Amino acid sequence: MKKRMLSMVMAALMCCTMLLGCGSTASDTKSDDAKKSTTESASTSGDGDLLASIKSKGKLTIGTASGYPPYEFVDVTSSDQSVTGIDIELAQAIADKLGVELEVQDMNFSSLLTSLSAGKVDMAIAGISPTDERKETYDFSDSYLFADQSIIINKSDADKYKTLDDFKGKTLAAEKSTTQEALCQEKMPDCPLTSLEKVPDCILELKNGKADGVVAESVVGEQYILTDDTLQFADATFDTKKESAIAINKGNDDLLEILNEVIKENQDNGNFDKWVEEYSEKAAKSAE
Repeated sequence: MKKRMLSMVMAALMCCTMLLGCGSTASDTKSDDAKKSTTESASTSGDGDLLASIKSKGKLTIGTASGYPPYEFVDVTSSDQSVTGIDIELAQAIADKLGVELEVQDMNFSSLLTSLSAGKVDMAIAGISPTDERKETYDFSDSYLFADQSIIINKSDADKYKTLDDFKGKTLAAEKSTTQEALCQEKMPDCPLTSLEKVPDCILELKNGKADGVVAESVVGEQYILTDDTLQFADATFDTKKESAIAINKGNDDLLEILNEVIKENQDNGNFDKWVEEYSEKAAKSAE
């Protein structure tokens, strides 16, 4: 009987020891998972480590949105159909400054900032306007290009649209999630608005008679007018300028300082003027 009782006590003690051991392992695993989660979150939250991360991996990954010449567009003459343009030149200048390789991820404009927040790209360079609303979530570099906000129309309608009031009740098209879309909503509330993923889609709406005008910044609109003699800018214009800047996650002031240095260097040496001319011509030829 005593031997039986002793065996039962020993068995109970062994079970307790096993349970305690399992509990300790689960706790440690949970702690490790929490640490891992915190580390992964920090890498995408813009905590000031972005510059170090870029240099560590030896690569700068930027998000852009082709279909917006001369800022960025697909080079149909290249063997790999790569994205080229003013913003890609700027991105390459930044990568060179950091001493790293450049990787370009092309996506819809409406996906750019969410991809930035998710840490899928290091920065977004796509003719992005640094609006007050966007500044609440992201930091922006100094502006590197400035342009008028214009309306592209069919040349046959030139006499119909001399002022913004002439567009009342008319359908306008604009690229989705852009300042042009917001401008239509704010300044042209009486105009039905068609929001599409890319400017070429908007131009197609205009040419097919489904829209009466396309709101676009002048630098971009010029490309379509140069390559299509049935289009022109309306005399009616907005009283606001479109600025373009680079977007990054907040808390990366050291990287922001470098971006501003690169922008100033290329403004002072005339590269931006050269890039606008070079890629405007290239985009026009690619569209022929």
